[in-house]
Amino acid sequence: MGFTSSAARVQHVGDRVGFAGSLLCAVHCAVLPVLLAVAPALGLKLVAGVDLDQAIVVFTALLGVAMLAIGYRRHRALRPALLLLAGLALLLGGAFGGAHEHSLAHAAVMTVGGVLVAAGHLLNLRLGHAARR
Repeated sequence: MGFTSSAARVQHVGDRVGFAGSLLCAVHCAVLPVLLAVAPALGLKLVAGVDLDQAIVVFTALLGVAMLAIGYRRHRALRPALLLLAGLALLLGGAFGGAHEHSLAHAAVMTVGGVLVAAGHLLNLRLGHAARR
C-alpha cells in the first residue's frame, strides 16, 4: 500500500490546521477564565458557549485521528498517537465530563489537552517530512 502524494498533501495541510487550531484552543482555554473574571469590571457581558466548545473538541478529535492514520501509514511511529490521544482524552473529558464549568481546573485540563494535541500534530508532521526523504 503506497503513500500517494495527495495523501501527503492532506496530511501536511491537516496537521498544520490541527496544530494551529489546537494551539489556539489551548490559548483560548488559558485566557478565558481571566477574561470571564475581568469582563464584569469592564462592563462587558460574556456568554460561555459550552456547545461550541464541545463541537470544536469533536472536530479536533476527528481531524486528529484522521491525520494520525495518514501519518502512521507513512512513518510507522507511535509517539504522535500517544501525545494526540492523551490530549484528546483530556479535551473530551473536560468538554463532556461533569466538570464542564469554566473553573481554573477545567481551564488547566483543556489547556494541557490542547497543547498535547498540538504537539502530536507537530510531531506527526515532522515525522511525515522525515519519512519523505
